[in-house]
Amino acid sequence: MPSFTYTARDKSGATSSGVLDAPSRRDALRRLQTRGLQPTQLTESTGAKPARAAKKSSAAPHTAAATPAKALPASKSTPTAKERLPFMESLADLIRGGLSAGEAVRLLSVRVSQPRLRSLCASLWSSLSEGQTLSGALGQFPQVFDGQTINLVAAGEATGNLRDVLDRLITHFTEQRELRAKLAAALAYPVFVCFLAGGVILFFLFFLLPRLKGLLSSLGGELPWATKMLVNGSEFLLHYGVIGVIAVVVGVIFISQTRRTAAGRRTTDALALPLPVLSGFAIRGTVLNFAHTLAVLLENGITTAEALRLAERTVANEALRSRFSEATDRVLEGESLSTALGRTGVFEPLLLDRLAVSEQTGSLAPGLRDIARTCRAQLDKFLNTFTTSISAGVLVAAFSFVAFIAYAIVSAVFKVSSSFRF
Repeated sequence: MPSFTYTARDKSGATSSGVLDAPSRRDALRRLQTRGLQPTQLTESTGAKPARAAKKSSAAPHTAAATPAKALPASKSTPTAKERLPFMESLADLIRGGLSAGEAVRLLSVRVSQPRLRSLCASLWSSLSEGQTLSGALGQFPQVFDGQTINLVAAGEATGNLRDVLDRLITHFTEQRELRAKLAAALAYPVFVCFLAGGVILFFLFFLLPRLKGLLSSLGGELPWATKMLVNGSEFLLHYGVIGVIAVVVGVIFISQTRRTAAGRRTTDALALPLPVLSGFAIRGTVLNFAHTLAVLLENGITTAEALRLAERTVANEALRSRFSEATDRVLEGESLSTALGRTGVFEPLLLDRLAVSEQTGSLAPGLRDIARTCRAQLDKFLNTFTTSISAGVLVAAFSFVAFIAYAIVSAVFKVSSSFRF
């Protein structure tokens, strides 16, 4: 029977090593998990060929269990980033119940009903059953798990604090999801008002106004200035509106194609920064994500250098990301974090002062969390102000245009009627 040399950690984080006899690598892993051990290294020392044969024969039951997920069409079973948070929540719940990470993934691969999530769990269990660590298995799905998640899970496995790491990651991703949902909900009403007002205006210009123009022309007389402006504007849109629509479509396509390249993304992101509304949202969102991500990484034992490199990848704007990359280089050269981040021009002076105090007191991670909470409150206030202003502006513009239309029609009717002689 083959022998396997292992190094594993128990639930308290204590490390142990030894030799285990088992028919296959999968069976060795199972026996270690039954003992409450999480293997960090498992090496076959003898009987390699028989172990491979045994591995093939023993893999049949697990493959059969994972077959339903793998047999699904690719479009329905390919995991995406949407499965990340549900998987981590389910995994954390089972680990809190006393299961090891491997047993939890195995149970999820059988019990989960959602196709993409079941496919993800089945693939992860297949990797875990072959002796890979959880972080190594997650690394096979870069479209689902980003680098910072994989590194945090690896740190949790190394320190025996996987459950705490998962809880912090769940909190982090939940807050990000709530922020996106709040942004979408805040923009829903202004977008609806814009579409409604635009539809009413287009209906009047292209359907009602031409008929009204024919009626006024048949009555004779000179039209007032407001009516002439309204009629000329309608004729202009009828003749040249298609050109404007084509120009907008071409512009959108050009920008989307430009942003497909790294240089194009940097250029367009740099051009967007000076814009008032976009810059306010981009800067506040960047500070929030950077501070919160850096706090999560530092709390889970990631070194400062690696945490800064991972945190700067969360910056969506390429122009701002280059600033944070330069700040990271300065920190690695010995400059304080607050001074380096101050050179980015993104952090407010008060936030930098709070960060400097946190550095001096040795409570950097809690200080970053406080900064993230402050930035979240500022971003919420900014979004509320922005959406309220947009809604009010659209309503005022729509009512003003309707009032102008009413004035143009009424003035035309009065002027034409005054020219009648009885």
